Amino acid sequence: MMGFVIIGPIVGFILSMPFIEGGLLDFQSKLANPTAYPELRIPLFIMQGSATFFGLILIPALYIKGFEKKNPLILFQNKTIYSQSIIITILVVILFMIPNTFFIEWNSNLTMPDFLKGFESWAREKEDLAAELTTYLTQFDTFGHFALAFFVIAILPGIGEELVFRGMLQPELQRATGNIHAAIWISAIMFSAIHLQFFGFVPRMLLGVMFGYLYYWSGNIVIPMLAHFVNNGFSLLMVYLYQLDIVSIDLESGESASPLLVAFFTLITFGLLLYLKKFHRENNSFAS
Repeated sequence: MMGFVIIGPIVGFILSMPFIEGGLLDFQSKLANPTAYPELRIPLFIMQGSATFFGLILIPALYIKGFEKKNPLILFQNKTIYSQSIIITILVVILFMIPNTFFIEWNSNLTMPDFLKGFESWAREKEDLAAELTTYLTQFDTFGHFALAFFVIAILPGIGEELVFRGMLQPELQRATGNIHAAIWISAIMFSAIHLQFFGFVPRMLLGVMFGYLYYWSGNIVIPMLAHFVNNGFSLLMVYLYQLDIVSIDLESGESASPLLVAFFTLITFGLLLYLKKFHRENNSFAS
């Protein structure tokens, strides 16, 4: 948290200085309402990327090396990575986007009972601000802007968030609870909660659960990192292609696919996950 909230953003702020127009006071005033200033996109991406790199990659790796006395690379070397696992993981992540549209729409329209109306108002305000900022950051004027966003939104979180939540937190929770399923679900809940987007909590939690089982079954952190990267990267690519009028699917609409499609792709996704579980049981000998 020190790296993600304090150290990373400070370093990112310094690195973004060449891209800041005007003085520091002017930049600080613009940060209060960044969506009104298109020129802030690159500085914001630099600050966000720096926060992810320091808070979720570098400092956690140093923690593993210094306090746990382990080589962080062991997470990448524990088990063999099979081509079948890579291909099916990519398919599962893309196919699951269809069933997850149901949870995205349901969660976004969720209402609270009267005694939680205060929390609902706060959460809705945070959600609207996050949606506004996401729309602002994903308006790509050039391919260079898209490439920078791809690196910051797809590559860095795919590595960092999986290193922390699956590579570090999930095994600790398994040791604490003695139950891998509890560890996977608790780490997924924490993974979703840290994004502070309640009206997107459930679909993000379900992704975390899927990433958790992929790590458990494969035994190699590369597989959930790949899954996370594909989820973010494919979504970002589709947004970019939609803006270029190359595809007609708007992933940012928040609308659910038809019930028939949701049911069909749920069955396919579930079947592929069962196959992955069986495949890794036979090749990696994990405990079910």
